Amino acid sequence: MKLLFIGDIVGRAGRRTLVEHLDRLVDRHLVDLVVANGENAAAGYGLTAAVLRELFDSGVDVVTTGNHIWDKKEIMPVLDKEPRLLRPANYPPGLPGRGSGIFETAAGIKVGVLNLEGRVFMKNLDCPFRAATSLVADLKQITPIVLVDFHAEATSEKQALGFYLDGQVSAVIGTHTHVQTADERIFKGGTGYLTDVGMSGSQDAIIGNQKESAMDRFLTQLPVRLEVAKNDPQLSAVLLTINEGTGMCEQIERIQQGS
Repeated sequence: MKLLFIGDIVGRAGRRTLVEHLDRLVDRHLVDLVVANGENAAAGYGLTAAVLRELFDSGVDVVTTGNHIWDKKEIMPVLDKEPRLLRPANYPPGLPGRGSGIFETAAGIKVGVLNLEGRVFMKNLDCPFRAATSLVADLKQITPIVLVDFHAEATSEKQALGFYLDGQVSAVIGTHTHVQTADERIFKGGTGYLTDVGMSGSQDAIIGNQKESAMDRFLTQLPVRLEVAKNDPQLSAVLLTINEGTGMCEQIERIQQGS
């Protein structure tokens, strides 16, 4: 089966490039399921119900997120109501939403998706490694195909989780840093890996934000408000070919589609 994972959708530019390219990518590669990280899709920070609906209408089947999922309070009730929207599983218990789920392709193939958040240079959350151990076991009782979105800052932490889960999940794909890395590979145990899938948004920008406001922050060391950039949108994604029987990754391919 073919699984397309789309990197962090940033603002209107990211949503626009999704509409422009997703249908053609799905048709060209015979994609069975589309997963996208949408935590920056609403004006660069967080999600709203309307923007979430726009992502689903564009052809995304499952939306994962990260630390910015909490930025817009209106999404809180949606987290409990919409099973296709995930937030990192290793937040403290009692918060709205879910961190994993089982989703079915049009052909009836069941796919487990797990969303985790890193701790290095980020919040002091529950251990993503221990959370993965428990949650992956639960998902694999239903399907051998499990995709992990690891929303983390540190390359070392992402690589560590990839090796830790090698042979247990179909792929560990990193998000959060918005820059696509060139280290795609399949580990010895059969798990596909990419440190960061990159972002879908303006490339005439600094990780999706207008260059001027981002540079001002560095030059002045003041809390300058960052504005989301709009020009030169590009979609960043990774295409995974997964064996339906074993759940292991057979091929991994980085994708970048410009306007």
